[in-house]
Amino acid sequence: MQIIITAYDGQNMLEKRMEVRPRHLQNLATIKGKILCAGGLLDEEGKMKGSVMVIDFDSRECLDDYLKSEPYIIEKVWEKVAVESMNVVVLNGEKVGG
Repeated sequence: MQIIITAYDGQNMLEKRMEVRPRHLQNLATIKGKILCAGGLLDEEGKMKGSVMVIDFDSRECLDDYLKSEPYIIEKVWEKVAVESMNVVVLNGEKVGG
């Protein structure tokens, strides 16, 4: 179950994002083998304003467990979170799906 998570920070959250970031990265390490791609969304000045992740979960329950443990959600850094199913066709230049 490949999922794309797009999350946008609340207004004036850069300082709090940076404070919470070590816990966010530590939490991502718990799903290390599931992450296909992850990174920060940048504004026009190159400052982080959100996140995007492509993750391959075994089930919706696994996704929900991850979201419940996500420090950016717990600490209310992310204001808007969109979760959508995705069909990864090419990964690292190689065709992996149909």
